[in-house]
Amino acid sequence: MKRRALLLGALLMPTAAHAQGKTTRKQPSKRQPARPAAVKKAPPPPPPPREAKTQLIAFNASVFPYRGLIPNTTKPFLDARDGARRGHTSLRGDVYWEDTAYSDRRSLLYLPPGFDPARPVLIVLYLHGQGATLERDVMVRQAVPRQIADSGLNIALVAPQLAFDAGDSSAGNFWRGGHFATYLDEAAERLMRLEGNRESGRSFNLASVVMVAYSGGYHSAAYALERGGANHRIKGVILMDALYGDEDKFATWFAARRRQAFLLSAYTDSTREENATLQGLLAKKRIPFTRGMPRTLSPGTAAFVATGGLDMHGDFVTRAWQPDPLEKALAMIPGYGPVHAKKTS
Repeated sequence: MKRRALLLGALLMPTAAHAQGKTTRKQPSKRQPARPAAVKKAPPPPPPPREAKTQLIAFNASVFPYRGLIPNTTKPFLDARDGARRGHTSLRGDVYWEDTAYSDRRSLLYLPPGFDPARPVLIVLYLHGQGATLERDVMVRQAVPRQIADSGLNIALVAPQLAFDAGDSSAGNFWRGGHFATYLDEAAERLMRLEGNRESGRSFNLASVVMVAYSGGYHSAAYALERGGANHRIKGVILMDALYGDEDKFATWFAARRRQAFLLSAYTDSTREENATLQGLLAKKRIPFTRGMPRTLSPGTAAFVATGGLDMHGDFVTRAWQPDPLEKALAMIPGYGPVHAKKTS
């Protein structure tokens, strides 16, 4: 009986193949079409590098014309006449006429390749020497825009025309209280328009300023510091064989602002005595200074660099203590670059 039950159970039990087929069998389904592989989009190309921008444009707040008095005197600036023409007698006794020497309202604006208003911006205000024009001397002979570009820093250049091709260092409207601040305000607006982006206006309005004076540009620099109304924006002063007087104005400015600004004066034998005078004034105020090039032009730095004889003065902006000295000095200012690879020497 027991054996019969086992045989009956075996007959009723499904085979392994039958059981497997019964449990794994599925309803046929329609085959889904294969999805095409996703095509990877190439990343967009980087924007082309910003090109340099240059403009010569007349300012409302220009240095000249000027028809006021010479500071600290009752003498009018235009003290000479020839019929309807009016002119100014220089310290050497030469007469320069207003229509040729003191009527150019233009300033040179320059933004180097790669300039980016979204990064920290430094404005370099360049004051040329006597007997100069913006096109012939600042742009070509002194190569100021090129040296700024080669520094690799995020710099905007502003250079007003002073006395046009005349042997005169007069400061014109920079003699007026607050005029220098007005000039900087207009420069910020015009740089914004040159850059082409209204949002950059804030960067230019807040940018620190380094004042660079060559030769006869010292006088305009001194009065801009003494009564210009914008010393809170001045980050430093670079004098390039430019200390022919007004030492007290530079000493007073640096004594008040040395925690926020630097002073660098490089000179030839032409201004050796005046540089010694300025050093003496700083020493009386117990302000430390060095003789020789500093490592950086950081706040608190005061440095005097003797470079050689009188023969160097004419080409000082391009060959002072080394070739292209303005480029090298600007590159020592921390915090503004590099915006592109510097030129290899």
